[in-house]
Amino acid sequence: MSDFVAELKAIPVLWLVVTLAVYLVASWLNVKAGKTPFLHPVLVSLSVIIAILLMLDTDYETYMEGGRYIHMLLGPAVVALAIPLYKNLDTVRRLFVPLVLGAGFGAVVAAVTAVGVGIWFGLDHQILLSLAPKSVTSPIAIAIAERIGGFPSLAAGLVLITGAIGCLVAPLVYRVLGITDQSVKGFVLGVGAHAMGTAYAFEYGVVAGAFGGLAMGMTGTITAFILPVITALMI
Repeated sequence: MSDFVAELKAIPVLWLVVTLAVYLVASWLNVKAGKTPFLHPVLVSLSVIIAILLMLDTDYETYMEGGRYIHMLLGPAVVALAIPLYKNLDTVRRLFVPLVLGAGFGAVVAAVTAVGVGIWFGLDHQILLSLAPKSVTSPIAIAIAERIGGFPSLAAGLVLITGAIGCLVAPLVYRVLGITDQSVKGFVLGVGAHAMGTAYAFEYGVVAGAFGGLAMGMTGTITAFILPVITALMI
């Protein structure tokens, strides 16, 4: 029986099917719960898949043999965000300077506060370097962590936690500040919660999702340039 389970776990298609099935169930559950951010499909799927991998004693490399097929679609999915942006090109041009300033300010605040809190709690040097890029999407965060001397795997985990918290907090912020504009909602989620926030932004509409993708890209690019300077000055 154990040999059969071991052979089954090694089949890449199994993990592809498991990932898609878990996400579909999580999406259904989220709709039934009124699309609450506390049951965000990405957050629920992430938790369930981690539990399955631990229960079956399956390592990440084995899982990614099937998960890589979904990972390959991330690039085209991000590029596809350019379509609604193109349809709102006049708005992007009109707000270009505020958008750049907003993304730049968000990137600086995210990095400085993360490192500052880490220093306050006396965290290890390499953990601080892993914490610094937590507000950008995983591929960029992993590359930055490798470059500045942090732990890439820890940085990736912190990115997911940041995205989940951003999705949970954003609706409350919108209500408190009276924000109703789709472009603002999407941009805020893209800056503060990267890819997970961009996915959640589509709950508000296509325009929100497009501006979330724009913010995610801008914030990631700015962070890649400024983070080595910030960490050199603070750590």
